[in-house]
Amino acid sequence: MKNTLNGNGLKREIGLFSATILVIANMIGTGIFTTTGFIMAELNHPGALLVCWLFGGIFALCGALCYGELGAKFPKAGGEYVFLRESFGKPMGFLSGWISLIVGFSAPIAAASLAFSQYVFHAFALTANPKFVVTVFGVPAITFSQMNLMAVAVIVLFSLVHYHSLLTGSRVQNGLTIFKTALIVGFIIFGFTFGSGSMENFAAPAISTGFKMEQFAVSLIFISFAYSGWNASAYLGGEIKHPQKNIPLSLFLGTLVVVLLYMLLNLLYIYSMSSQEMHNVLDIGAKSATALFGSHISRYFSGAVGVGILSVLSAMIMTGPRVYYAMAKDGIFFSPFGRVNRERHTPAASIFLQGAIAVVLVITASFNALLIYIGFTLSIFAMMAVAGMMRLRKKYPKAKSPYRTFGYPITPLLFILGNLWIILFSIKSRPVSSLFGLATIGTGLLVYWYFSGTRKKKVSEKQVSSACPHVVHEKS
Repeated sequence: MKNTLNGNGLKREIGLFSATILVIANMIGTGIFTTTGFIMAELNHPGALLVCWLFGGIFALCGALCYGELGAKFPKAGGEYVFLRESFGKPMGFLSGWISLIVGFSAPIAAASLAFSQYVFHAFALTANPKFVVTVFGVPAITFSQMNLMAVAVIVLFSLVHYHSLLTGSRVQNGLTIFKTALIVGFIIFGFTFGSGSMENFAAPAISTGFKMEQFAVSLIFISFAYSGWNASAYLGGEIKHPQKNIPLSLFLGTLVVVLLYMLLNLLYIYSMSSQEMHNVLDIGAKSATALFGSHISRYFSGAVGVGILSVLSAMIMTGPRVYYAMAKDGIFFSPFGRVNRERHTPAASIFLQGAIAVVLVITASFNALLIYIGFTLSIFAMMAVAGMMRLRKKYPKAKSPYRTFGYPITPLLFILGNLWIILFSIKSRPVSSLFGLATIGTGLLVYWYFSGTRKKKVSEKQVSSACPHVVHEKS
């Protein structure tokens, strides 16, 4: 059964362990090492910080439980695209895939590759001054430097790895994720055991701004970004062995592991620094390591985190192309992206398309302000996918499913309401980023109408040709 084709040219080679590792790899990225300082600046209270991270983890677990039912019901490549197509129709499915292509995978891949370069340059004390900058109307548009060239090289390398074969890609993925998880676990154990922190940091600061719902909601936007990736294995439903069992289990186990690690890491951050010291610190992981073990550890920690970041970059390069592949198979994206390489059994064209977009984002650095933009747009479609699960339950009440969401209907309702809250506060507090998200969705509708019109035209011509076969011979 290991190498059995699923009927679409893809092989079912991924077991429960690799699927769970994929979820963990997609979730643990740069977010947990960068966002806590900004959240503490919003909340200014260690207890509120931990509660906020716990709420984000509960939302992610609710989403994982719901996607488990959808993944078991539709064990195909594509994830949200397939779920939304089945519950709300192809237009909504296409929009989900469109968002995945533009901001769901390509932009985070670019961000992760640059983060890797930054950590490596810091570890080896290298300088990264731009060598060549192209400006448009006085604004830097394209930048070439040693740092972003390294980022480009990493994207190309891992795209080739995942093009080579699913088995090779998953083995590389497993190794990097195990290293990253071991790094975090080791950091937590040694930090609490041998680090020079203080339990007094857990007390509320002398000057507290008080608890405000808006600040809590804004913090959840950052946290939802850090938790994103809990749905990873659902995108590879066509390549997972025993999908009805392994997709739900991998989503739940992977998400649960990450929630526990995130809570422990934030406890360690608080233990290592006071609330004021954490305010707006970008490299919170490196500064925490310095506070616990001294400045000499900073370079070694940066190098290790850099290698760990390769795991999330690899996971996204592996996951994303399955969405564009599924869209092309349905005739609502360019047909070459729906083909599988005959020798490698991988969606080669989709892998290289995603890589090309990520490379463009790296050299243009246009993703710098995408954090809220990504969180806003992805929250909309994750919420819609869970709402679609409830719609399918209502539409087909007697339909049998190999897995049913635990805690239904409270679980999906909690997820929907939580994401709706995040979306509304995104619009209120970050209107520009939200407008860009809505504009991207609007552009996706125009692209869908183009492909839909083209497909209808081809079907009509085929019907005419079949009804009037003599028309073909009149040309000779």
